[in-house]
Amino acid sequence: MEYTVKGLADLAGVTTRTLRWYDQKGLLKPSRTNEAGYRLYNDTAVSKLQQIMFYRELEFSLAEIKEILDSPNFDQEQALKSHRKELQRRRKRIDDLILTVNKTLDDLHGGTEMSDQEKFEVFKQNAIAENEARYGEEIREKYGDEAVNRSNAAMMNLTQEQYDTWERLSAEIQTLLQQEVLAGRSADASEGQHIAALHREWCFFSRAYEPKQHAGIAELYVQDPRFTAYYDREVQGCAQFLRDAIVAYTSKI
Repeated sequence: MEYTVKGLADLAGVTTRTLRWYDQKGLLKPSRTNEAGYRLYNDTAVSKLQQIMFYRELEFSLAEIKEILDSPNFDQEQALKSHRKELQRRRKRIDDLILTVNKTLDDLHGGTEMSDQEKFEVFKQNAIAENEARYGEEIREKYGDEAVNRSNAAMMNLTQEQYDTWERLSAEIQTLLQQEVLAGRSADASEGQHIAALHREWCFFSRAYEPKQHAGIAELYVQDPRFTAYYDREVQGCAQFLRDAIVAYTSKI
């Protein structure tokens, strides 16, 4: 079956403007244009739009989605299994949050008392699970299971104050990166080296510092498109700047 732009928009619950934007970005082209000038979408295009909407629901950028779908290795079945795995992970995260809320309410009304550690355990678990889902395979391959497990255990042992500091560091690094890239300054200048030092503190917050490992992690930021997309989500060039800053920083140690 074929659909016009409006027909497909109505079917998928999106706007015609969205479909035209996907067309303009090369993400979803009409299958053909008929003699009357109507752009038509076939079954393959419908399935591709479903994939796009899955990835958008999972908060992938359009650039990331295009790269995935355009890959010669793209496999629809594997993609659907990946979507299912991620959605199950998110469902568990929500279930864990609901459980923590219920326990907190019980504590509030004089029931079983929660320890301070229990009050914040779910947030640290979710941070670890999200990091594992996004980057676990690459990090474990590069540094080994023991190092990653040790880092995860250290994260779970952080106090809430330490965890809040760690999150603030992440936000500060991103803000400073954007400022430096927009200003056009060099990564080996003092400001860039300050960012690299902050990243050292953030990345090795609960473990001994290893310059070679720090530099290796920085390389992933430009080699892996997921890392690049994360740092470049608002300003292009942040991942490259951070990599260059860390390489300059570690070369002096």
